[in-house]
Amino acid sequence: MILKVLFVCIENSCRSQMAEALGIVHGAGVIDAYSAGSRPSGVVNEKAIAAMIDSGYDLTSHKSKSLDAVPQIEFDYVITMGCGDECPYVRAKNREDWKIPDPKHMEMEEFIAVRNTIKEKVMQLIEEIKVSNSTL
Repeated sequence: MILKVLFVCIENSCRSQMAEALGIVHGAGVIDAYSAGSRPSGVVNEKAIAAMIDSGYDLTSHKSKSLDAVPQIEFDYVITMGCGDECPYVRAKNREDWKIPDPKHMEMEEFIAVRNTIKEKVMQLIEEIKVSNSTL
C-alpha cells in the first residue's frame, strides 16, 4: 500500500520542497510525496535547487505552492518542518513535527547540513512505513 505524505513548511521554498523531492526519489513504491506552505513564497529557493542538484534531483520545475494546491484528502502522514503555529491543521492519520530550522539565510555549507538532516529523516520515515506495511 502506497501512503500519501505531505511535507509542510511556511514558504514551501526550501525544507518541504527538499523533503518532497527526497520522498519522490527514495520512496518510489512506498510513498506519494507532496509539499506545501502555509504562506508560500511563490518560488523555490536557489540554494535548495543547488543542494538538490548536488543530491541528483532537479527542483527547477517545482513551484512553491499553498496547502490549497495539494489534494484535499486525509493524508497518511503530515510532516511539519518546525513552523509551529504557522502550520495550519491538515487532516492526517499521523503527524510529526521535525523541528528543522529554516535554512534560507544560511551559508551553503549549513544549508547542505539541513538538507542532509531532512534526507536522514525522510529515509527513516520511508523505512518505518516499509516495516509497518510488511506487518499488515
